[in-house]
Amino acid sequence: MKWMSLLLCMVAVATADKFTALVELENSIYIENNMVNQLNSYIQAEEKKMEHLKELASKLTRVSQEAVEDPDRYLHHPVNSFLLIKRFHYDWQEVENFIRLDEPRTDYIANISSYKDIIPSAEDVEGAAVALLRLQDTYKLTTSAISNGSIQGTWDTEPLSAAECFEIGRAAYNKDDHYHSVLWMQEAYKKMLKEESTDTKKIVVLDYLAYSTYMQGNKNAAMMVTEELLKLDDQHERAKSNKEYFEHEIAKEKKEKEEKKEGDNEDKEEETVEDEDNDLMNIAPGDRPWSALNERDRYEALCRGDESVVKVKGKPWQLRCFYKHNNAPRLLLSPIKTEVVFKNPTLLYYHDIMDDREIKVIKSLALPKLNRATIQNPKTGVLEYAEYRISKSAWLKSHEHAVVQSVNNRIQDITGLTMETAEELQVVNYGIGGQYEPHFDFARKEEVNAFKELGTGNRIATLLFYMSDVEAGGATVFTEVGARMMPIKKSAAFWYNLYKSGEGDLLTRHAGCPVLAGTKWVSNKWIHEYGQEFLRPCSLYPDE
Repeated sequence: MKWMSLLLCMVAVATADKFTALVELENSIYIENNMVNQLNSYIQAEEKKMEHLKELASKLTRVSQEAVEDPDRYLHHPVNSFLLIKRFHYDWQEVENFIRLDEPRTDYIANISSYKDIIPSAEDVEGAAVALLRLQDTYKLTTSAISNGSIQGTWDTEPLSAAECFEIGRAAYNKDDHYHSVLWMQEAYKKMLKEESTDTKKIVVLDYLAYSTYMQGNKNAAMMVTEELLKLDDQHERAKSNKEYFEHEIAKEKKEKEEKKEGDNEDKEEETVEDEDNDLMNIAPGDRPWSALNERDRYEALCRGDESVVKVKGKPWQLRCFYKHNNAPRLLLSPIKTEVVFKNPTLLYYHDIMDDREIKVIKSLALPKLNRATIQNPKTGVLEYAEYRISKSAWLKSHEHAVVQSVNNRIQDITGLTMETAEELQVVNYGIGGQYEPHFDFARKEEVNAFKELGTGNRIATLLFYMSDVEAGGATVFTEVGARMMPIKKSAAFWYNLYKSGEGDLLTRHAGCPVLAGTKWVSNKWIHEYGQEFLRPCSLYPDE
């Protein structure tokens, strides 16, 4: 555009006496020829730009139509959710940048400006990428399976490009998660070779990969990556410096190993024992005994449903199904279908205790109130965000709608406990890889400030409504005992957090597993101690 303006100015200021001598017009022929060449170059550049814009529009049209045809199914796949967020921050930003170069500016710019506050941001892109990493770890997904859109337990979707794999790797890098950074930078580089990407892009990926590989402790591999980078750019200053450093470190490590070999037999025996311990830790969680697993391993194995880890505890006559009414008038003609799925702690399913209409009303009431879910700081009692709880929640009071009041009445009838001192109904929706890592619902003795403001004592029991089925993942697991409860729409899970003595039951430590595919809607009622003195009286036995 600048050169075009210059041409117009040049034409405008030219003196008007060239017609008086043909010799002077001769120069104008060459000037015009140059102007024609410039005009054609401008047209070619614009056509090239438009071709690129058309390709981008074609891609965006295709994926948008696929999403609009069935929004729920589209968003229920984690890769699709990530791609949608990514498109807003990168693809649509590229479209906007193209259009802003044109004068006069079109209505498009004015229209999209109104969406700026509601479309996903750069933080959302990184959050979605980290969510994919969380799913990768929990469900043992390979990098290639995620990048190719073929995740077991879900349906196939659009594969990720090299640039999109790079964004996931960079999100891991920014979190100092060099393990995942290496996996995703390697995947990005493989795809770049197939896509015939420019050397400039490859250099960026190799630069990240070299550093993350080194941070993983693999100096030889870091050296190989650096050498590959230098083949593409032998003047890359950081790569040249890194190569010298890696050579020094590798030589130093080699010398230390040689000196170690000359050590006595006692040192060798200690190394052997240490290696055996390391081998034990490298055994897959499903192949190790329950007692050898740490909580993280138990949590992830239970989320996957590993048969060697999931336990069913209780005698056949204890694990049974029956109808329950507690002599509550509202339940006499319509008793509740009750299933005991685990003993010690006793875990119950209440089936078909919420209908589709009630679920729809509760969701509609909660939607405008949804905010990032918080946890209570055990020391201060203050509510705050935490990386281990990824969801959005809202709180509904009984007086807001007759359905909320009806649900609260039903909880009181089913449990036989008063709702007068219970917390409001909490409605929760889990997003991409949404989870709530292992935790207790009750406050332990050292958490003296927990629930202090409520003035209703500790959380005596939890009732958790499942308001949606989940295609894959999303189980509620109890990490101390190996119990696993899957979301069943219209049903609820129930357990006591406290013994009758008021002591906390440590076996109720539980977690909400990441949602692999689908969406997870739950609502829960935390029931407190005060007011239950005669409804659930103390016992002479402390562990009852």
